[in-house]
Amino acid sequence: MTTMITNPILPGFHPDSSALRVGDDYYIAVSTFEWWPGIDIYHSRDLVNWEWIVAPVNRESQVDLRGNYDSGSLWAPHLSYADGKFWLVYTDVKTYAPFKDTLNYVITAPTITGPWSEPSFLTASGFDPAIFHDDDGRKWFLNMLYDYRPGHQRFAGTVIQEFDPVTMRLIGERKHFYKGTKLGVCEGPQILKKDGWYYLLCAAGGTGYMHAATVARARTLEGPFEDSPYTPLMTTSDEPSNPLQKSGHCCFLQIGDEWYVTQICGRPLTERGNCTLGRETAIQKIYWTEDGWPRLINNTISPDLRVPAPAVSQGIAQETDHSERIEFEYDSAAQAAAPLNSATDPAIPSSFKTLRGALRAERDYSLTARPGWLRLYGDQSLRSQHHQTLFARRWESYDFDAETVLDFEPENYQQVAGLILYYDTQNWVYAYVSFDSEGTDRRIIQVLRCDHGALDYGSDALALDEEPVRLKVEVRHDTAHFRFAQGPNMRGDNALWKAIGGAQPADHISDDYVERTIQGCAFTGGMVGICSQDMDAKRSHADFQYFDYREQH
Repeated sequence: MTTMITNPILPGFHPDSSALRVGDDYYIAVSTFEWWPGIDIYHSRDLVNWEWIVAPVNRESQVDLRGNYDSGSLWAPHLSYADGKFWLVYTDVKTYAPFKDTLNYVITAPTITGPWSEPSFLTASGFDPAIFHDDDGRKWFLNMLYDYRPGHQRFAGTVIQEFDPVTMRLIGERKHFYKGTKLGVCEGPQILKKDGWYYLLCAAGGTGYMHAATVARARTLEGPFEDSPYTPLMTTSDEPSNPLQKSGHCCFLQIGDEWYVTQICGRPLTERGNCTLGRETAIQKIYWTEDGWPRLINNTISPDLRVPAPAVSQGIAQETDHSERIEFEYDSAAQAAAPLNSATDPAIPSSFKTLRGALRAERDYSLTARPGWLRLYGDQSLRSQHHQTLFARRWESYDFDAETVLDFEPENYQQVAGLILYYDTQNWVYAYVSFDSEGTDRRIIQVLRCDHGALDYGSDALALDEEPVRLKVEVRHDTAHFRFAQGPNMRGDNALWKAIGGAQPADHISDDYVERTIQGCAFTGGMVGICSQDMDAKRSHADFQYFDYREQH
């Protein structure tokens, strides 16, 4: 029986995948936008199972994201290998339209885990960069060109310019070399050289339900590039029932004599509805026609939910559950062995991310102040685009439970901490503990919702006893329910849970929902985590005993 890969291979908020083969190792780099550390890279030997290996943008000397707008920051990386080292180009998007400040950088490393270099600035002319290493030793920088001028198309085609690996600068003349297809919005250009042809693979049609991947080819980099007769290579724009919507932004991968493309996709809760898991990474098998064009193995333009695994991977089982329990134990030996520029504390798992920069031990959090607990020092509000004390991880399933135990003694309503479902600074659902100074003069727990910046309560305030509280959220497709427990009945599987309000709108934690009422784009995905805010004197702290994320299948 043929082993099948079930898509997506990287579920939950893993967009703009850039795939790379080096020997028998395969890598995928994905966008992280405002989440830190930046640009997650995954590794595989079989294309079936993928394991997180590094986030190479992990020092603030490499990029400064403080103050960047929601869904800006680190866009569409491109990973390559040449001259005995890895190359990574990425864009730091500072502002939205009309100008769109897009700072493009390149970093390198001798091994995939680093050390990764300090960045070299390349250009700010557009985004979605790539470096193509030609077999004559010359290197070329590709990206799309952005045009702010009134009366002009914002997407002004793709451009190419020579890159000098010695000075790490662009040299020579920048040239337009491809305008795209009738599908519009040509971005994410990348080149494969095969059988004497330069194959140009582009994303087209935007990032939503009209998304697609196109292929063109030429005998020289100067072109002219001829569009494939099988255009597009992939899309679900006319197929609303396909489970892998928003398909496009592909990247070629060869394993043995077989060929695949990675792609991004979205899996809406309803037909053309909200994708709470964001844009994910999937994979499709392709073949080359007799006239030298790539096509999906199913001879259509529609991606498949399940695809044949490579011959070398037959019999390998695919891991599909991403549940984890995080115990906050400080490991002095691991800490001492950590590199000086370690992205995070060794006791903080790679699945946990922060917003727009690193949180610093003993300033923003502590694992030593109360052994066995993670202490978060309250800081700026959830609306801040500068510094929040928040750790969160991706939703990787439509249905999951997340829970923690919180010990927190707020003194006023400006000191809060709790468990959060988070999309961006203006869209979240938060079960928080605070202090009621207007009624009970005691601690309370309540659900607070932020919907496009507008605050609303999702529950009444409930009084708490003076002891730790166990918090839980149950996400089931489009709804979420928060619960809490205290005292002798809070432990174990038979805890006496009490509801905090009713059903909350989990489907609002999605780019589709956010985009409907803003003039702009939203690009990330659902996150769940723990946080603490002190909008007073910033002297409070909240202690969390563990964080448990459990998928429900």
